[in-house]
Amino acid sequence: MQFHPNELLLIYHDPSSSTGKQTRAYARSVSNHVNEVDLHNVRFTTTLWKEILNMLDCKPKDLLDKSNPEYQAKVRGNTFTMTGWLEVLMNNPHLLKAPIAVFNNRAVVCQKPTDILKLEVNSRSSSKVPPHLRPRVIE
Repeated sequence: MQFHPNELLLIYHDPSSSTGKQTRAYARSVSNHVNEVDLHNVRFTTTLWKEILNMLDCKPKDLLDKSNPEYQAKVRGNTFTMTGWLEVLMNNPHLLKAPIAVFNNRAVVCQKPTDILKLEVNSRSSSKVPPHLRPRVIE
């Protein structure tokens, strides 16, 4: 799966939750092209998770809901390598604490539905001018 710069990728494990529904509504205000990925139906590879983590600039453990009983039973107290944490994410997407949105090579964890709006602000302020529209420098 590749990330298209004009497409907002919305990743969640429970699209029917109130946070999921509200985040989806806000996503449509950020981009006309929203690709929704329900992790119950789609399995991300460890490589894809690693790319998302790099965009988020966080560790796999930071994405997990530590209050989830399954986290408490299976994950808490264990020490994992990076590969191990990526395997935990890949095999237990239901442990995600919030939806993740990816847009314009940036990502955000949407703990509140309005967190997705951070992508809109960032994309406007850092948009690059296409080469054919750049001012010409004459020496």
